[in-house]
Amino acid sequence: MEVKINIQDNIATIAVKGSIDSKTSGEFSTQIMDRISSTDHVLLDFSDVDFVSSAGLRVLLMIYRQIKSKNGKVVLVGLLDEIKDVMSMTGFINFFEIADSVDVALKNYFSNERV
Repeated sequence: MEVKINIQDNIATIAVKGSIDSKTSGEFSTQIMDRISSTDHVLLDFSDVDFVSSAGLRVLLMIYRQIKSKNGKVVLVGLLDEIKDVMSMTGFINFFEIADSVDVALKNYFSNERV
């Protein structure tokens, strides 16, 4: 799993590549949680994520709770249909905004946040 984080205009854009499972979720959490503490909004680009296990869903929930406590937004981008289906069945999909691309997410959900 590979994680790239860019923070600009109070928005953390996080591009993830690979699988988020029991082996990688700890590393995923460690890399992200401290970095997003200084932002109110998170855009998670999952265009290159091929699998998310229950351990990965727990990390997503932690991200959601931290950002929501600051009245921020978490937007998921580029979810595979299989991941969307699992998130829908578990109810996790309701916590997040969903966008097809980073540009659409920035325009539709964060345009007022950007300076």
